[in-house]
Parts: sequence; structure tokens; C-alpha cells
Amino acid sequence: MKEIVRGAAVILLISAILLFINAKLNEGGGSGGKNTITVYNWGEYIDPDLLKQFEQETGIKVIYETFDSNEGMMGKIEQGGTSYDISMPSEYMIEMMKEKDLLLPLDYSKIPNIKNIDPYFLDLPFDPGNQYSLPYFWGTVGIAFNPTLLNGQTFESWDKLWDPSLKQQVVLVDSARETIGMGLNSLGYSLNSTNLDELRQATDKLKKLSPNVKAVIGDEVTQLMVNGEAAVSLTWSGQAADMMYENEDIDYIVPEEGSNLWFDNMVIPRTASNIDGAHAFINFMLDAEVAAQNADYVGYSTPNLAALDFMDPEVIEDERFYPDEETRSHLEVYRNLGLEMLGHYNELFLEFKMDMK
Repeated sequence: MKEIVRGAAVILLISAILLFINAKLNEGGGSGGKNTITVYNWGEYIDPDLLKQFEQETGIKVIYETFDSNEGMMGKIEQGGTSYDISMPSEYMIEMMKEKDLLLPLDYSKIPNIKNIDPYFLDLPFDPGNQYSLPYFWGTVGIAFNPTLLNGQTFESWDKLWDPSLKQQVVLVDSARETIGMGLNSLGYSLNSTNLDELRQATDKLKKLSPNVKAVIGDEVTQLMVNGEAAVSLTWSGQAADMMYENEDIDYIVPEEGSNLWFDNMVIPRTASNIDGAHAFINFMLDAEVAAQNADYVGYSTPNLAALDFMDPEVIEDERFYPDEETRSHLEVYRNLGLEMLGHYNELFLEFKMDMK
């Protein structure tokens, strides 16, 4: 009998310990603890030292996960398996997430550092009044090129990519909106076109580019350009900045027909379980010195006007990456075209890629 009682006591003690440990985990760790936030961001899109600084200043632990597409990010948030407290969707995706009721409104009493944001980047059509989002980074889509590998070509126009001398020298990003958008812009059409005839013309023109296309890839484009394995690439401005940092021969230009002006933004998904912690993180990232350090690390343009005082003047005066308002007026922001039309863009992009084989 004593053995049975002793065994029961041991079991009760172990159970109590496990319950205590579980309570502590729920309190301060894992997904949804009051001392934890889960941040869902693009890959290589934040200075890791800033995550540590945030943890030290607030006592809030950061669980950091990455995604590689807006659609993949939204799909995972919709599934609801993880309580993401912060995410960084692009502008058109914010429109889609609002339609699906996937975002929580921001409480600006908890974000005093909004005062640091350049008003030019606030109250934009994809989120009037910034009810759900604040800008994180911005930039353009254009052409990175290495003049030392070319015969004097320049790229003031998208049409220069079709030059026969560029056979197997052009790299495209593996993204339907950017690639189809380039085709549309080259024809003088809007990169938000929903006109099926215009989209067909753009796709057919892209097929004529196929002999010049070396690859359609993602982040690998940077190393191909840096190593001189490709001479020209369709790319984002921040990715071009990375290339130029590693290879000074590389240059970047936005063609005169126009292109994309994009924004990635901080939002609080409806799945958030630490809303106060999420607001604290947003406010931290909007601090002028923090934003300057982050922009220096990531290489993209910051919408934080106050941060510019802490940045290298050569960087912020470079109009390739900080174009003036006149230049920006010729650029377009992606709009949410709806799932059916986005599906059509993806089908045309796949058609183009299959035609290359």
C-alpha cells in the first residue's frame, strides 16, 4: 500500500511540475504569449541586431518566420495555425487582406513614432487613412545592368531588353506581376491592366524576349549579376543596391515608359495574440535611428523622413533609389486586381515560361 501511495504522490508531483512548465510557456513563449510576438516577414528583410535590441528594450521575445511570396503569406495567415502578430505584406495584398477581414486596425495612441513617416507615403489608395498599415520599405522595379559586359547598351527604354545582342544575358525575376507588368509597360499600357487584349499582346511580346532570357529565378539573380554570369536583370531597386554593393560595375535604371512603385508595410493580422506587443514592435521600427540602421542593412529605401538625418548623404541623394516626386509621378502602385484576374496573370506568366523550354 505504501508503494502505491508513494507512486501516486510521484505522479501528482510530476503532473504539477508539467502544468507549471506549460503555464510558463504559455505565459512567455511559443505563439501567443504576452511576453512573445511572432513576426512574419520577407527573407533577409530586417537587421537581426534590431530584433535583439527590441527584446532587450521591451523584454518581449521575438519569434521570427519568413515567407517568399505575398500569396503564400496570406494563405498561411488564413489557415490560422500560427498566431502571427506582425506581417509585412505589399500594397495590393493589403487590399486583399482587408477584403478577407484578416487585419486588425492600428491604435495610433500606441504608435507615437508615426510622426517620423514622410507624409508622401501615408494615406495611399490601398489603405486610406492608414487604418491597417504603416510603410516599412519602398522602392521601384527596374533594370540592373553591367556595362562592362555589354556593347554600350543603355536601358532608358524597356524595349532595349529585346536587343538581339543580349542573347542568353537577361535574367527575370520569377514573379507574374513584375514580368507581365514589364511587358505591359513596354507597350505603353498600365501594369494594372485588366484588358485581356492588352495582356495577350504583352505575353506575346514577352515570348519574343525568350532567346535573350538566361533564367527566370528569385533571389539567385543577385549572385548571377555579381559574378558576371548575367549582364542584365529585371529586379527590385533594393536587390539592385545589393548587387551594386558587391560589384561596382553594376548600374540601375527605371525605364522612361514607367514601372512599379511598391510599398511593403507593417500590419497586425487578425490572428495576433499579443496586440500590445505588436504595436510596441511597430513603434520601435519607426524610431528614426532604428529605421536608419535597418535601411542601411537591408538596402531598400525607407519612408522614415526622420531616419534620413542618420543616413549616409550619398545614399539618400542617389536618385536611382530615392527618386524625386516628379519621377515617382510616372510610376504606378500595384492595385488588387482580384483573385480571378491575378489567376489570369499567373496563367499568362506560366505560358511565357513554358514557351521558353
